[in-house]
Amino acid sequence: MLTKTQPDEIQDYLSDASYLKGGNASRVVFPETVEDIAKILADATQTQTPVTISGAGTGTVAGRVPLGGIVIATDRLNHIKSVSREDGGGTAIAEAGVRLIDLQRAVESEGLLYPPDPTERGCFIGGNIATNASGARTFKYGPTRKYVERLQIALATGDVIDLRRGELHADRNSLIRIPLPSGRFIEAKLPSYQMPQVRKHASGYYIEPEMDVIDLFIGSEGTLGVIVEAEMKLLPKPEGLLSGVVFFENEADLLAFVRDARERSLQNRVRSPSVSEGNSGRLDARALEYFDVESLRFLRQKYDTVPEKATGAIFFEQETDAAAEDEIMNQWLSLLERHHALTDQSWFATNEQDHAKLREFRHALPVLMNEWFARHNQRKVSTDMSVPDEAFAGMLRFYQDALRGGDLRYTIFGHIGDNHVHVNILPRNDDEAEKAWAIYRQFIQRAVAVGGTISAEHGIGKLKREYLRELYGDEHLREMAALKRAFDPAGILGRGTMFAESLLSLQESLR
Repeated sequence: MLTKTQPDEIQDYLSDASYLKGGNASRVVFPETVEDIAKILADATQTQTPVTISGAGTGTVAGRVPLGGIVIATDRLNHIKSVSREDGGGTAIAEAGVRLIDLQRAVESEGLLYPPDPTERGCFIGGNIATNASGARTFKYGPTRKYVERLQIALATGDVIDLRRGELHADRNSLIRIPLPSGRFIEAKLPSYQMPQVRKHASGYYIEPEMDVIDLFIGSEGTLGVIVEAEMKLLPKPEGLLSGVVFFENEADLLAFVRDARERSLQNRVRSPSVSEGNSGRLDARALEYFDVESLRFLRQKYDTVPEKATGAIFFEQETDAAAEDEIMNQWLSLLERHHALTDQSWFATNEQDHAKLREFRHALPVLMNEWFARHNQRKVSTDMSVPDEAFAGMLRFYQDALRGGDLRYTIFGHIGDNHVHVNILPRNDDEAEKAWAIYRQFIQRAVAVGGTISAEHGIGKLKREYLRELYGDEHLREMAALKRAFDPAGILGRGTMFAESLLSLQESLR
């Protein structure tokens, strides 16, 4: 098992896409087996050494940034063990360090689809599961959680458990009891909070009455155990795809179009999301993505064909087959005409080359903004909030009212189909950064007040832990910390992620 200790060798494992500074560790270890990980964790528990799990480093909330101790890098756990076809889909078994793009390619070569599709496809499968990653296709397919059938997990004590969906549940009193290979059991009580009723949620531990225990680890951000291997459910690969970037002169028309497209898509869905199961010929978006007027101003730096009078745009995708392609296209054109889109100046794609161009357009905005932050030496202030359907229009107005007419640059874009857009405030200096973070807190408070969540897809990490109190309050945070102590009695895993260390102290545990 490889171990690195030299500062220049481990520097890349002390940060992630959050750009939080100050990460430090004594060494980085590269296990190749579950036994390697179990031994590292057992030793760390005995010596009370902090352990941070390192995936690909694509996370944006500093979950991978270590605050001392050691780093377990999953880079060498990179084997796709199997991809198998079954009636109506298939399964894949992959280790935690497999890159998403490699899994998707392997699966698609077998005529299958792994639906989760976050923007950064270089991410690791283990990290995707640890954050319950989602993305544009989540509007139709849901987040990573829906596709996890089995997990092999190494616990902080060195025990290894294998959880299969459907086999182990919490009881009616919210108690869970997990058997260990040693013959012992882990017993814990789930927190008593109710999660926000939103389409996407990645804030704290997943809790439901009589829940499947496997779901507790999905989205737990490396605080309860180390995901070593996963078995994922696969769907049939769609035959074709229609996508478009459509522009609007009037924001009210754009929002009405989104409401209409969303409602029709939800109404038209059958039990299976596959075109082959009977949804052929019906309007059924798998992605609905938003770009506001400020986003389009940024994008005109690279795309001079963006219409000058456009105040917003929607990127959409829908799966098709040869028999239904024309009918589906006509339905979309009819919907666009009804809502006064700038159809003649919009862009559509039905072949892979044109799809790639539209995806490039969709992904260009984050790249342009990262260049902005590098130029001004500032950290991004970006929201990740989602709200219920009925609250979204008001939430969008709240964002706009707080920012329009001020001196802060910003963009609003993202997953409007799930009432989940990212507001990116772009400070140019420290004074603007202070203003931006004050506005961010207002957004957090508003999202919670209307029944939303503070993080829909990126998780809490170290950057947002102070805001988790806004969502759940002190009592529920203590319940979460007590749950963590049941799995990690020495508090070694993911220190600083999700909780302040004071919540995990002995004095706090006795309250």
